Amino acid sequence: MERTVGIGCQDFERIRKENLFYVDKTDLIRQWWEAGDDVTLITRPRRFGKTLNMNMLEKFFSVQYGGREDLFCGLKIWEDEKYRRLQGSYPVLFISFADVKENTYIQVRKRICRIIKALYNRFDFLLDRDLLNESEKKDFLHISVDMEDNEASYSLKALSDYLFRYYGKKVIILLDEYDTPMQEAYVNGYWDEIAAFTRSLFNGTFKTNPCLERAIMTGVTRVSRESIFSDLNNLEVVTTTSEKYADSFGFTEKEVFAALDEFGLSSKRQEVKDWYDGFSFGRRKDVYNPWSILNYLDKKQFAPYWANSSSNSLAGKLIREGSKNLKTAFEGLLMGEAMTAEIDEQIVYDQLDDNEPAIWSLLLASGYLKVRDLKRYTSDYGEWKEEYKLEVTNFEVRTMFRNMVRSWFASGSCGYNDFVKALLLGDVDAMNEYMNRVAETTFSSFDTGKKPSRSEPERFYHGFVLGLMVELSGRYILTSNRESGFGRYDVMLEPVKPDRDDGIILEFKVFQPKKEENLEDTVKAALNQIEEKKYGALLAARGIPAERIHNYGFAFRGKEVLIREGTC
Repeated sequence: MERTVGIGCQDFERIRKENLFYVDKTDLIRQWWEAGDDVTLITRPRRFGKTLNMNMLEKFFSVQYGGREDLFCGLKIWEDEKYRRLQGSYPVLFISFADVKENTYIQVRKRICRIIKALYNRFDFLLDRDLLNESEKKDFLHISVDMEDNEASYSLKALSDYLFRYYGKKVIILLDEYDTPMQEAYVNGYWDEIAAFTRSLFNGTFKTNPCLERAIMTGVTRVSRESIFSDLNNLEVVTTTSEKYADSFGFTEKEVFAALDEFGLSSKRQEVKDWYDGFSFGRRKDVYNPWSILNYLDKKQFAPYWANSSSNSLAGKLIREGSKNLKTAFEGLLMGEAMTAEIDEQIVYDQLDDNEPAIWSLLLASGYLKVRDLKRYTSDYGEWKEEYKLEVTNFEVRTMFRNMVRSWFASGSCGYNDFVKALLLGDVDAMNEYMNRVAETTFSSFDTGKKPSRSEPERFYHGFVLGLMVELSGRYILTSNRESGFGRYDVMLEPVKPDRDDGIILEFKVFQPKKEENLEDTVKAALNQIEEKKYGALLAARGIPAERIHNYGFAFRGKEVLIREGTC
């Protein structure tokens, strides 16, 4: 009989008591304990079981759950007598930053301090003993949402000391989703403040804490050592490219197929694989995201469950505001191609605007991209290189990206869909009206602030081309001149059904005041280039007659756009 799927349940105790569907990941306990690392940072995409595994670790090690054989009996960890004796034998501090998503530094700092205060409240029985002197009791009671920075940075270290004295054993600290405040800080513009605060907190908690037995941190990204881990030389970092704990987060294909058998869905194996497979950790290439699998088992229908489970604002910001090269590479990824990139797994959030390797690394760590191949070699200059061949993870993620691009033009006033309709109808007047409205409404969305789109409109119209690709996918094959220089971007729309749809060629050019008097001159130059370069030859070779090949020149000057149709 199939078990009940508890969607969103991250409480290990409830899962076990109610016999909810669970894939046994308790061997993580053994692997981590035998590794012997002081402080371990494990990065995995969101909704990959990080919080459930941390909850499981708390229930296994915490003295508050001592003697709870019922939680682990029948699971892999309980097969070893050594670990049966270890269960429930340590004081544990479990902390989660998963909900720290405020828009300002002041509010996010208060939220973290409130979390620490709640942790102190859990152990307020320490005040009833003679364990603490009067000064320590005063400090204990002074922990609050408004405590000073020095009090906050020392708070978890102090609590570790109190628990060590009470239990006679050092403390295990579990910090879940440590980087959520960092991502919010980058998106909302308070990175420097949160980096300084967490650097001090982490140093006191994980580095200079003599009462720390071991610790685990989980998150989506590996924030650079220089940013917040500069003092932690005892940190073992496990990323998605590492071999450690490769099968401890997410479901392996064997586990997924066993679940499909249990739920009477064995015939859906290939469809499930197409939708939800594709994640890779270390050399393990058969990892599925558990959130989508659980939802599919529960609802018995395919949908982008993982991709839509939370905000994709950071990924959207990086791609939307990215350079011409980044958007061009992303265009290829959306069309199912692979790209080659160097990866910098240490994310420096305040440098993401100018660091493309870090952007690809963040998209890889977040689960949006997967590694198809890895090439390691020594360059001609003796420098060690790692080149990653990356592609979109699976159909679910590709669907999410297409929806994200649509959202860039979703404003009701910009009329992007109206522009696409006008383009297909060959209505140049409507194209001009709608395109100028689109540009006026969305130009600033493609502006990083460092390289304003008014002087570099490529950011806008590369995003515009991505929008065309999304809106016309299935009807047209979109190709572009990816070697184009500044100010022009050639686009060819080849109809999937040439007997039904016409061929379309677009040429983008930026007004150059030294060469052109007005936008009419610019648009003529664009149309002349289509003719001179014989861009229509490919469409003609596909059997599309000349009268059904439409050439359009686009001229840009700031947010002003002029479109004209030429002859083939």
